[in-house]
Amino acid sequence: MDRLEAHRLFFARLVTSRAGGPEATDQLIEAFSSVPREQFVGPGPWKVFASGGFIDTPTADPAFLYQDILVALAPERRINNGEPSLHAISLAALNVSEGETIVHIGAGTGYYTAILAELTGNSGTVLAYEIEQDLAQRAATNLSSWKNVSVIQQSGSEGTLPACDVVYVSAGATHPLDTWLDALRPNGRLLFPLTPMEGATGAPGLGGMLLVKRVGDAGYSARFVCRAAFIPCIGARDEATAVRLSESFARGGLQDVGSLWRGTIPDATCWCAGKGWWLSSSEIGSEKTSNY
Repeated sequence: MDRLEAHRLFFARLVTSRAGGPEATDQLIEAFSSVPREQFVGPGPWKVFASGGFIDTPTADPAFLYQDILVALAPERRINNGEPSLHAISLAALNVSEGETIVHIGAGTGYYTAILAELTGNSGTVLAYEIEQDLAQRAATNLSSWKNVSVIQQSGSEGTLPACDVVYVSAGATHPLDTWLDALRPNGRLLFPLTPMEGATGAPGLGGMLLVKRVGDAGYSARFVCRAAFIPCIGARDEATAVRLSESFARGGLQDVGSLWRGTIPDATCWCAGKGWWLSSSEIGSEKTSNY
C-alpha cells in the first residue's frame, strides 16, 4: 500500500465511523477508499473550510484532502465539495444495493457521484444531474472512467426523471418535488436536505437530511437522518414554506417524523406542511394510510 492509499483508507474509516451499521460501514469504507478525492477538486493548493472561514493548504500534497473537511470548488458561488462524514451518514441511510439505478441531483464535479457508482457497481447505473455548465463539464471528465455513470447538464428539478431506486439530492430544498417522488420505484428512496430560510448573514439555513421511502402503493415513510445545511437547490425553493420550516425546526421534534403525505389535509400529527405535502408523526401502516 502506497502513501496515498494509506491516507485514503484512514480517511474512509474516519468519515464512515459516524455512519453506523457494520455492513453499511464496510461497503462505504471500500467506496470512500477507492475514489481519489484529489481527482475531483481541481489542482492544489486548495481552500478548505475552518471554523472562521476558508484557509489555504500549505502545498498541493493530496494528503491534506483526506480529512473530514469541506473543500472549495467555486467559493464565489458558495459551492464546495461537501462534508465527507455528512455524506457518509446519508449514504449509509440510503443503503444502496448493487445493481440499483441512482439519480444524483447537484453532482458538482462528481466526487460523491463516483462513490455512488462504486456502491451500485458495474451492474448499476448513476445519472448525475448538474445545472452549472462548468461543473458538469468537469464532472464528465472526472467520471470518464466510471462506465456506469452518465452526466446530464441540466436541472434535476424540472421535467420528468427516469424511474429509479434512489434519488440523492445535494442541494437544499424546501419541499420534496413531485418529479423526485414520482420517479421512485416501489421501495425506492429519496434523500434530500430539507432546509429552511437563510440566516441573517445569508448563510444556508440549518435543516435536516430527510429520507423518504416509497412503501408499495400505500404511501411514503419518512425520517430525518441528521441535521444539514446546503446551498439552495434551484427550482426547489418556496419562501413561504421556508418560513414555516424555520418555525418547525425551531420547535424541534424531528425524531417524531414518521411519514410523508401527498394531496391530503394535514391533521393533528402534522410536523410541517407545504403545498400538497406534509410530514406527520404517524407511521405508515396506521389507519391514516386509507387517506391515500
